[in-house]
Amino acid sequence: MAFMLALTLISVSTACGSASDEVLSCTVRSVHDGDSLRVQCPGHQNARLRLDQIDAPEVEQAYGKKAGEYLKKLCPIGSEVLVRLQGKDQYGRLLGDAECGGKSVNHEMIAAGAAWAYKRYVRDANLRRLEEEARQARRGLWAHSDPQPPWQWRYRHRRDD
Repeated sequence: MAFMLALTLISVSTACGSASDEVLSCTVRSVHDGDSLRVQCPGHQNARLRLDQIDAPEVEQAYGKKAGEYLKKLCPIGSEVLVRLQGKDQYGRLLGDAECGGKSVNHEMIAAGAAWAYKRYVRDANLRRLEEEARQARRGLWAHSDPQPPWQWRYRHRRDD
């Protein structure tokens, strides 16, 4: 019984990703949307990277294309991106905090109103503060009267399929 419990805990922690101090110097290959990129890193050729603790609008959502464009502006194709790995997400993507041009991409996306602090996963209190400041200033997606969080949008569209 104890063995099965230990095995379950190991499986859950692996599936959810675990914090890491590993920092990779990578090159941006493409930007999919406002919270995910393809990067080339040592040991990770053409890897999918999901920005940790943030959730940008889906491409089909209001402000989705603009969020992706803003991420491309922060991390142009071919530029260096430093990735502080946090593990992998449930889809096998690298999960991490990114830095391009000396700026925290995760923080910049939230501050510009190009993404939400992902309530379910946020651990960095600064992301919540930056989101509130963007909301108060009506920056980015907060300029709309009632922006829909992407996790709600995905839930509604999954049910419609």
